[in-house]
Order: sequence, then C-alpha cells, then structure tokens
Amino acid sequence: MARAGRGAPPMMRGGAFVSLVGRAARSTPGALFGQLFGPLFGALFGALSEALFIASLCLCAATAFAEDSPAALSANDLAPATIERDVHLFTIQKDGSIEEHDDTVLRANTTSGVDDIAQRYIWFNKDIEQVQLLGAETIDPNGVAHPVGPEAIRDVQEPRSAGAPSFQNGVLRTVIFPGVESGSRVHLAFRKTRTRPLQAGTFAYLVEPTREPVEMQRLIFDLPSDIPLYADARGYVALPPVTANGRTRYEFDYRHGSYARIEAGAVGYANWGDRLMISTVPDFASFAARYRGPALDATMSDPAIVRLAQGLTAQAADPRAKAQVLYDWMRLNIRYVALFLGETAAIPHKAIDILRNRYGDCKDHVALYSALLAAVGIRSEAVLLNLGPYYGLPDVPGYGASAINHAIVWMPELSLFADTTAGGVGFGYLPPGAMDRPVLLVNQGVVSRTPAAQSRERTARLQIDIDERGAANYAYRVEDAGFTAELERNTLRRATRQRTQQIAASRLLQTGLHGTAQLRAGDVAATDGPFATSMQGKVEHFVWTDGTTAVPALTSLAGGMGTQVEAWLAEPARTQPWTCIGGEFDETLEMTLPRFVRVTDLPADTAVKNRFIEFSSRYVFDPAARVLQVRRHLRAAFGHQMCSANEFAEMKDDLVRIERDLDTALVLKVAG
Repeated sequence: MARAGRGAPPMMRGGAFVSLVGRAARSTPGALFGQLFGPLFGALFGALSEALFIASLCLCAATAFAEDSPAALSANDLAPATIERDVHLFTIQKDGSIEEHDDTVLRANTTSGVDDIAQRYIWFNKDIEQVQLLGAETIDPNGVAHPVGPEAIRDVQEPRSAGAPSFQNGVLRTVIFPGVESGSRVHLAFRKTRTRPLQAGTFAYLVEPTREPVEMQRLIFDLPSDIPLYADARGYVALPPVTANGRTRYEFDYRHGSYARIEAGAVGYANWGDRLMISTVPDFASFAARYRGPALDATMSDPAIVRLAQGLTAQAADPRAKAQVLYDWMRLNIRYVALFLGETAAIPHKAIDILRNRYGDCKDHVALYSALLAAVGIRSEAVLLNLGPYYGLPDVPGYGASAINHAIVWMPELSLFADTTAGGVGFGYLPPGAMDRPVLLVNQGVVSRTPAAQSRERTARLQIDIDERGAANYAYRVEDAGFTAELERNTLRRATRQRTQQIAASRLLQTGLHGTAQLRAGDVAATDGPFATSMQGKVEHFVWTDGTTAVPALTSLAGGMGTQVEAWLAEPARTQPWTCIGGEFDETLEMTLPRFVRVTDLPADTAVKNRFIEFSSRYVFDPAARVLQVRRHLRAAFGHQMCSANEFAEMKDDLVRIERDLDTALVLKVAG
C-alpha cells in the first residue's frame, strides 16, 4: 500500500495492467465507489442471482499503452465500442461533501457496439445527491452533433429496491441518445453533488475495467492537503501530487488496447488484472472501527426480538442447535434486498424495524441475526468481505465490486461463519462466492479468512432396463450431501409442481436423451442433512433393433461427474486463474440388455491419480444375466477455490482421460 501523497506513487502490481472506467455514466448504486459485480456460479448461486445494473466510474489518461496477451488477440478483432475520452474529477471537502464532474466520449465501432453506448445510466441517491446534465449528444460519423432532447432523459426507480420502501432512495437517470449507428460517438457530461458522505469522514473509490479499449482516461481527486490519500493501483500511472492553496490534487492516467477474452470458468478479472482502489482510510482496523460505531443499536435487546429468539429455540439442546434454528428462520422469513454493501449508507437499519418489515440487505441480516443470537446467549460479530469471484482484497480498505461489498456473521464460540442472505445454503456452510477469501472481523479489526473448502458429496444410481423393442425404462436416484444438498432441496422447495417436472425434463435433455421424466423429491421441509431425488421415465429407441448401436455408459444424468469434468475442461488451455470447487462423486450404472443384441466391445477400466484428483471406473458384464454394471468414483480436492493456469496444465491430460471414460459407449450389435 502506498500513500498517494507526499510524492509517493501508488503501488503498481503486474506491470502494464489497466483499470478502466467504462460506461462511466452507466453507474448504479455507489457510483462514487465504481462498483461492478456479476453473478457467480449460476447453478449454485440461483438464490442470490438478483439482476444488477452495476458499472464503474473511472478515468485516466495514459502515458503507457497496455495490452492483454497480444498473441491471444487477433489483429482483425475489432472491439464493439471504444472509450475515446473519460475524465472524472472528484472534489472532496472536509465535511464529507463531494462534487463529481464526469466527461466521457464513447465510440461505436460495430453494430453491436451501438447497443453498448446508445443508452446510459447515472445512478444517484435522491436523498443526498443531485445530478445536473452538462451535455448529452450523439456525434454522427460525419461529425454532426445531435443533442439529446428532454423527452429522452428520465428517472426510474432502482429495480432491485422494488417492494422495499426502506431502500427506495436509489434512482437511475436514463439518457437515450438519438441516431446512434456504427461510427457514431456519444458524449455525456454531468455534475453530481453529494451533500453528506455514506460513511462519515471517509472517501473511497474503486475503479475496474469494463473491457472496452481505452484511448484516454484520467482520474482526478482533489482533497484538502491535510487529508492523506492511500492507493492500491495496478495498471494506472500516478502523476506526482500537486499541492496549492491548501489542497492537493492526485491524478491517475491510463490507456489500454483490446483485452483478451475472459476464459470460461475464470475467476474475476481483478484477481490478476487492472484496478485502482483509493481511500482516505489508512488500514483495515480503522475501516472496521468506522463501521462498528454507527452499527451500534439499542433495539437489539428489544423484548419482541428476545421473545422470538427464545420461543424459536425453546426445544434446541445446545448453542449450535439454537444458532441453526435462528439461521433457518432468518433465511426463510427475512427477504434479502440485494443491494451490496457500500451502495447505500453503511449503517444497518434498527433490528426491530428489520423484524417488523421482514426484509433487509446484508448488513440488516447481520444486525437482526446477531440480535437473535444475543437473545439466547450466543456471541457474534459482523464480518465484511467480498461476495463474488474475487479471492483477495485491495491493500487499502473500501467498498466496491472487487473490494468489500457484503456482510456476514462470525460466531467465535462455534467457529462458524453464517450468511443468512443465502436462502439456498444450509447452516454450517457458505455460498461458494464467500469461500476462500479474506474477511474483516469488525469487532476485532483484524483480517481473517473463510474456509478454503467445504464438504460436497454426490451418490448416483442409474438403472436401465432395455426391452425387446429397444426402449429403455430407467430409474434414477441421487443423494447430495454437504453444501450442495440444501441448494438442491431449496430449488425444489420453491418450485411449483409444473416447474419440478420442467426440471426433470431439462435434466434428461441435458444428458442427451429424449423421453419422459417424472421427478420425486425427498423431504423439502427439512433444512439440513443429505437430500435425495429420484426420476423415472422411458426413452424410446435407446437401442436400434437393426444394425449396431453405441449405447452411452451413463452412470449419472446431467449434474454428475460428467458435468463437473466438462466444466473444468471448458477451455483447451488456460492463461487465467479459474474456479475449482472439489467434491466426491460415486456413481453406478446397472443396465439390462435385450436378447436381440450382443456386446461387441466392452470399455476398459480406467484409473487416474494426481495430487488433485483421483478417479476410477470398472466395467463388468454378466452374459448369462445380460447385465452390465459400471462403477465410477471421482474425488477432487484442490485445497483452494482459485486454481492457477499452471495447475490446470498439470492436471489437463488426466482430466481428458477421465472425460474420455465418461463419454465411453457400449457397442451393441443385433444378433445374427
């Protein structure tokens, strides 16, 4: 960490990296923090996949030109849009008021780039901020300017706060540009003024790329000279600070060519790419103290909260059981408003108000769950972290997409973290987006880390009986244990009967089979322990009654080890860190063959073992009973959730061998 004052440049990591502002005006809650967050682990994170309109404000002018892996980029690969100029000036006063001046020009290079630039959003908090448009126009390819008319500027309610009056201060000012075509430019300039800070006495700002090429960006911070500014920068060129008339101006310049694509399964770009985090808070201990003070709440011991907690836990035998009862009640009864920490004031609502309203964001969930725990004698504290595909924090503290954006609870006596906003995650587990990352313990003011791995087991048994017409009647049973059990249970708990059958049909189709499917679920009222589902149905023409048929030696339908290995092998080679979540899979097939076919080729057994993965398969055919049995076992233990490109290269050949076995077929020929 470098203090961006006294002539000291920010820390530079990774040499020529870039932090881009992109779509500077298209910023949602926390424009002053440049937040950008995308959904993570779609299948595992469905309960949290609220749509987010989040982008960053950023600027820079560069003295160095950077590119990602030139060899990986085609010379003819034209980016849909380019940031031609992006200049942002922040003037910060001692009382916490801020004036932000943005001036941005974007160019559409292709038809798809038109969609990227033709509509822009300015997010603001209507309670403490005002926005004034200074200029908005389309500049056509001939250089003629077409101003945006008043009818094309409108304010709309931040969609994520719908149905939650306590959070309805977020507004999106929408600017729709006329006549945008390939080769057009859009120019937007505005002034945003904030009368009071979201967090008293502090200013912080995070910049991340939106991955359009950048011809010129400049990020300027103007502060009273006695307020130091701290920075963690990668890819930004820091100019020497200039002090005059009691104020100091800090500038960061930036330029970047085309970006290499994000590889399938890669972790968030900020783990290895460009970003700039600046803050007036020197360290995480100070940041924790600033969160801790305003979070104090006299209503935490309100009689209504105490009665509820004690009533819910009356039959619980020990502190862990009590904490689990309260956790389940929270996640099933307090609706999560998916606004990330730092988008609004970092002060929880009163616990009694959260209980009354039955909704809240992450810090509200922490406040009420902590109050319920305290009512039954369980000590806890708030924990601040990043929720998303980022496995580290910047060296300076602040809120943002790849910085702190979420709060959960730590129970020291139970040695457990808990995130009650994760409706599909059982007690004792965390959503994958909160695993294996640094966390700030608010009461202690120290940085710790969430567990690197958690239990995940899956046992599947598939029985297929092929009749004399070649049709296959199948019965399939899966039992999940560990953190995925409640994810599956919660999916079916919230599904209608029609949706449940759609899920069954989809899983059959994703396996490459066409037929009927009926799904039955285990006890969806339970909230912990293993969870089982079963499917039954029929697939016509599974074996042809003439000629030769290659029958897949399936040991699972979609979602098993085949799906997992396929995801790991989504790229033929990797240059970027990628998400690697381990687990243990045990799968069995029992297939009864009809009398009109004979087996001409039986797959060979396979065994694979390296320091991360152990796999085995065994094939046994009983010609008298005409039964094929296949048993496969896979155990993956990476020891972390972010694997390197070198680790992928080390295990790739073994993964390909495993995939080949999973794709193998039993060759059948009609008996002559």
